[in-house]
Amino acid sequence: MEPGTIVLLHSPLTTASAWGALAEDLGPYDVVVPEITDDDRPPYAGRYVARAALEITRAGVRPPVVLVGHGGAGPLLPPVGAAQRAAHRLVGGYVFVDAELPPPAGSSRLDQAEAFGPELAAALKNGGRLPDEEPPAGVTPRPRDEEFFAEPLPMPQDWPDAPCGYLRTSEAYERQAAQARLRGWTVAASPGGHFAAVTDPEATARALTELIAAL
Repeated sequence: MEPGTIVLLHSPLTTASAWGALAEDLGPYDVVVPEITDDDRPPYAGRYVARAALEITRAGVRPPVVLVGHGGAGPLLPPVGAAQRAAHRLVGGYVFVDAELPPPAGSSRLDQAEAFGPELAAALKNGGRLPDEEPPAGVTPRPRDEEFFAEPLPMPQDWPDAPCGYLRTSEAYERQAAQARLRGWTVAASPGGHFAAVTDPEATARALTELIAAL
C-alpha cells in the first residue's frame, strides 16, 4: 500500500497513552493519534466515532487513511471508516491490534464478553467495572460499567470496504486472530503483550508497517 496516514485509535478503556511512543517509529507514513475522552456518557460509541472523525479532519490527513484500532477500538473501526468515506476520504485499510472484532449488527460488547468468557459478563452484571487490572506504567485506564458494555454497537452494512489485517501481540487474543484468518484477512504476530506499543514500540512498529504494506 502506498504511504498515506495511519490513524491510531485507542480503546475506549484507555487513553491514547496506550500507544506509547509507537507513532515515532511509523515512517514513511504520517501518523495521527486522536485523544478521545468525551465518550463518557451514552451514546458511548456514537460519541467516540464523532470525536475520532473530528480529530482526523482537524489533522488534515493525507489519504489513503489506514485505521488502526487497539483492544476495544476494534468494533468501532467500521463506523469510523464510514465517517471517513462520508467526508470523501479514501480508507486504504483497517488493522486490528490485539483487538476485538466488529460484531454482527445490533450486538453489544456484553454479547462479545459473554462469548469470550462468562466470568467477565457476570462481573459486569454484579456491579463490576472493566478493565479491573492495572496496565503498564504510563497507560491510563478508563474502567467502564455494564451500561457501557451493554450498548448495541453501530455496524455499517457495506463493511469491510477496504482490506483488513490483524496484528496479535498477546496470546489472549489468539481467538480473534484465528477468526481473522477464517475471514481471509492478513494476520501477523509480534511479541510484547497487549500493550506492546508501550513495552516494545520498535518491534511493534516494524510488524505493523509490514502488515500494512501487505494489505
